[in-house]
Amino acid sequence: MNTTTTAPERPRAGRRARRTHETILVLQGGGALGAYQAGAFEAMAEHDRVPDWVAGISIGAINSALIAGNPPERRVERLRAFWTLVSAGVPWTPPTPSVALARAWVNDWSAAWGATFGLPGFFTPRLGAALWPGELPSPSFYDTQPLRDTLLELVDFDYLNDGPVRVSVGAVNVQTGNFVYFDNRRTRLGPEHVMASGALPPGFPAVRVDDADYWDGGLVSNTPLRHVIDTIDADAATILQVDLFSARGTVPGTLDQVQGRDKDIRYSSRTRAVTDMLRERHEMHRRIRQLAGMLPDDRRDDPLVRKALAETRDTAITLVHLIRSHENGETQAKDYEFSRASTDGRWQSGHDAMLHSLHRLDAEPDERTPGAFRVFDFGRPEGDTTQGVHHDSR
Repeated sequence: MNTTTTAPERPRAGRRARRTHETILVLQGGGALGAYQAGAFEAMAEHDRVPDWVAGISIGAINSALIAGNPPERRVERLRAFWTLVSAGVPWTPPTPSVALARAWVNDWSAAWGATFGLPGFFTPRLGAALWPGELPSPSFYDTQPLRDTLLELVDFDYLNDGPVRVSVGAVNVQTGNFVYFDNRRTRLGPEHVMASGALPPGFPAVRVDDADYWDGGLVSNTPLRHVIDTIDADAATILQVDLFSARGTVPGTLDQVQGRDKDIRYSSRTRAVTDMLRERHEMHRRIRQLAGMLPDDRRDDPLVRKALAETRDTAITLVHLIRSHENGETQAKDYEFSRASTDGRWQSGHDAMLHSLHRLDAEPDERTPGAFRVFDFGRPEGDTTQGVHHDSR
């Protein structure tokens, strides 16, 4: 059974005071689709919505490091530098046609090129690794040393560790199968922690951190939302969760669509399950507080009752859920298709969706009642509809 643990690392000196309110950016894994998250952050920067905490899995961990590892005025620039670098791998991309079938062919061609020859600043192929029958020092199809070099160039890890933004990245211990979070409030993070979160086998090798080997956190959970909720140290929080796979979709009609739909369901269902669990927990705590209020004064002073009530003191949470929509001509290779055209399109889509959601959020009343739990999905900008709002409070 998989469990979630905190990396057993030396604690940071001192304890920060509890905040009144935190803005938290939660970034799901999704490979090439992560350009959508970069665009979403650009909209946050334009809207002057600065995160106090960024938490990510896989590509979300890389984006988190690029954000927290740079001062505010350089964050978008560094994100742009990374996505420009890794999308430069295809030397020539045919003019993107308007017909969906032709677009799909172009996208698959781009994905195949990157998978065959690697991506600059990200990974290079290990020639012959797939055919070698015996043991290898780093069994994987690709070498990720270029990613380490890129992170060291684009991320100031001293700033990341000593700066104002909290960072959490999730990975899986290869030996135990346990989910571990590396957090700069508990240990000093380096490029190996970020790379461990994105070490998806068998493509990428496990990454050694201290005395253990780690794989991509998406193997256990593709979202760090539960870790964020469980470790918030604030009276109220606004969580902006950017997901790269949509649970909603149509019945597939081709084998390619079957594979694409399979990815969407597998990687989005965990987010839905976590959100539902958290909402149910907040509601249960609210009911416990209501029942305790019916007890006589002498019973409410009982140590067991006081202890139970103390454990129901939940942070007031407003969760804004952004879900990337299916793009025209998109294929099952979407998460490893890094062409410049697709990257730029995803960046713009993320920017527009986040800007739209922030404008809609500004119109909502502020909610900081202890134990409140709201979930907003404002939909796509062109639809301008609130798809779902849930509000539980004491």
